Amino acid sequence: MHSDPIADFLTRIRNGQMAGHKVVEIPASNIKKEITKILFDKGYVLSYKFVEDGPQGTIKIALKYHPKTRRPAITEMQRMSKPGLRTYRGADDLPRILNGLGISILSTSQGVMTDKEAKHMNVGGEILCYVY
Repeated sequence: MHSDPIADFLTRIRNGQMAGHKVVEIPASNIKKEITKILFDKGYVLSYKFVEDGPQGTIKIALKYHPKTRRPAITEMQRMSKPGLRTYRGADDLPRILNGLGISILSTSQGVMTDKEAKHMNVGGEILCYVY
């Protein structure tokens, strides 16, 4: 059995939000760090911290909730490209998520970026996940 570290990353955030946790800890990797930076830049998480402990390190993510209703900032996270079925798209063929309100995170030859950045740079790549 093969594991999918990005699906595990998304599931830990999803489970933390459903349980109402303030902080989730996730084993670190370079691609998870890049996805975390994008989630922070787009306002989906409150803050993050990379902790270098042990051989791998961890990522501590402070989850973001609405102040009055306590609803999570992230409504849905979907893993698109899976180890058994990779999903690649060109720059002209990138989907709009929730009519432009959501983002899709791509792994391109220029690094990990959002769909809007990829369209601007005219590069395509592997669609890792949708966030809205």
